[in-house]
Amino acid sequence: MWIWLGLCSMLLLGFYDLSKKHALTDNAVLPTLFFSNLAGACMVVPIILISLWLPEAAQRTGLYAAPLTPGGHGLLVLKSMIVGSSWICAFFAMKHLPISMVSPIRASGPLWTLLGAVVLFGEMPSPMQWVGMILIFAGYFGFSVLGRAEGIHFHRSLWVGLIFAATLIGTCSTLMDKWLIQRMDFEPMQVLVWYSLYNFIFFTIVNAVFWFPKRKSTTPFRWRWTVPMIGILLVLSDWVYFMAVENPEALIVILSVLRRCSVLVGFFVGALIFKEVNKRKKSWVLAGIMVGVLLIILAG
Repeated sequence: MWIWLGLCSMLLLGFYDLSKKHALTDNAVLPTLFFSNLAGACMVVPIILISLWLPEAAQRTGLYAAPLTPGGHGLLVLKSMIVGSSWICAFFAMKHLPISMVSPIRASGPLWTLLGAVVLFGEMPSPMQWVGMILIFAGYFGFSVLGRAEGIHFHRSLWVGLIFAATLIGTCSTLMDKWLIQRMDFEPMQVLVWYSLYNFIFFTIVNAVFWFPKRKSTTPFRWRWTVPMIGILLVLSDWVYFMAVENPEALIVILSVLRRCSVLVGFFVGALIFKEVNKRKKSWVLAGIMVGVLLIILAG
């Protein structure tokens, strides 16, 4: 059963990436983030209220989020700021770059997580993980060559810089998740519901300060059905993933591999929908990056 839940989470993540690309095409980024996080918050607020008012019912349904201390809330506010910053960089980059280039770079997150674990937790990569890192960096070089054919220069493109920044900042969030859950004994559902709520508050403030006063002089916001689907698909994917993790027979390595394979949905379906070029060449580079990612995860 947990395998099917993992596959479901993978598909939801893949369609989450497609929703982002569709929602951001010729659209304002910050209000898109606001409304997508509003949709996500609308899904987690009932979980928070049920956990407070009907804790036994919430526990029976697997939707219980235990109360947090003020310090715990402070840590999740910090996480929401990290995630929000990553999203801002990623959404601006995705608006201006082909999804067939963005998805593989985002999928290489385990590389940066591994490097962060080496620095912060003293972990040492295995020979297989070193091979994986080499393959990923070779893939980056391959995309830089293909990008020049589309007028995208890796070392000079602001949008490429932003997608790398989003991936690196997202790595900080992943490492923080590991610290919160493994060292501070946070429950996954606590992290999911509260950081989703604080993400919405974060983007409310960002929009009020940076977008709303200048909305008439910037890219106009266009409502699309994929805007709320961004937040809905992300929450559903994480929820299904946590259900899989709770199964005592679940193998976290296999679930991690399945989650990373969501890039295949975004890459192939997105490349067809948005009629992107160099699909065949990019697919070979993507294959190398995915092999590198799988080596890092499986050797972890």
